[in-house]
Amino acid sequence: MADVVHLRKEDAAGLVLKERADAVLRLTLRNPPANVLSIALMEALASALDEAAADNSVHVVVLASTGNLFSAGHDLKEMTAHRSDADGGRAFFEKTMRLCADLMLKIASLPKPVIAEIDGLATAAGCQLVATADLAICTDTSTFCTPGVNIGLFCSTPMVAVTRAAHPKQAMEMLLTGETIDASTAKDFGLVNRIVPKQYLRQVVDKYASVIASKSPEAIRIGKAAYRAQAGLPLPEAYDKAVATMVENMLRDDAKEGIGAFLGKRMPEWKAD
Repeated sequence: MADVVHLRKEDAAGLVLKERADAVLRLTLRNPPANVLSIALMEALASALDEAAADNSVHVVVLASTGNLFSAGHDLKEMTAHRSDADGGRAFFEKTMRLCADLMLKIASLPKPVIAEIDGLATAAGCQLVATADLAICTDTSTFCTPGVNIGLFCSTPMVAVTRAAHPKQAMEMLLTGETIDASTAKDFGLVNRIVPKQYLRQVVDKYASVIASKSPEAIRIGKAAYRAQAGLPLPEAYDKAVATMVENMLRDDAKEGIGAFLGKRMPEWKAD
């Protein structure tokens, strides 16, 4: 992948920095000091993901952050301020949790892979963001937790993503104890794919993104959707879904080109989106 950045801009509030290099879009959270998922940040990130979904020249999205924390989750000060509302804050709490859930669903359904690049603490909804991403790569000093029980608030929405990424009993360990786990434990639990020294994080993530971006965007799009669809199905239905997907994939132009290139011992030329 070329090192030349073709695009570098931020949203109106400056909460999400967008950088584009070839087919990879990097979205960096910029809400210091803790990159909390405030209403404004979640709306800005959702908007950036919508743009990525609509841009066929984007093949991979990287989610990163600035500072020493990846994300401390929801903005508790913002939420607490609404306890004085007439309804005790119910409407605002519903808005916050629904917006966060919709953001996670947007990542899961995005027709391009999403890689989380973690350097620092990812807690509560920040950990949910990591667990929702398709791949996660972190530094060896990164830490993770779902600490809601420590403040009387079980991490129910982060639970949805964490229980789908980590092993069941280990997910429950995180949710019930609220304790922080280190990068090595997070990898053992299944929350992250790779652990790298801090100075190599960007380099390793860029390499992963570049490799994935070089593949057939059509195959990647079909594959991500099929993976998400079959994951919760009983085994027979999962195979039914996979068989139907493979047949449809075989009929697509990129499959014809890719197989032809393999048999012809040449590099494939993927169709323009």
